[in-house]
Amino acid sequence: MTILAILIPVTLLMGIVGLGAFFWTLRSDQYEDLSGDAERILFDDDRPLPAKNARPPAKFKETTP
Repeated sequence: MTILAILIPVTLLMGIVGLGAFFWTLRSDQYEDLSGDAERILFDDDRPLPAKNARPPAKFKETTP
């Protein structure tokens, strides 16, 4: 029975912290652009990402005969 005296306040405290975190995300506009992320995944970028250790392309000089 004494475990309930510990678990109930801990549970209420965790609920209050979670609710506070939710209201903080609302206030800092975390949910402002919900459709943008959903649509951004549909567009394919044709340019491949450069590798981390890739050399930049060599610059060739044009030679005229």
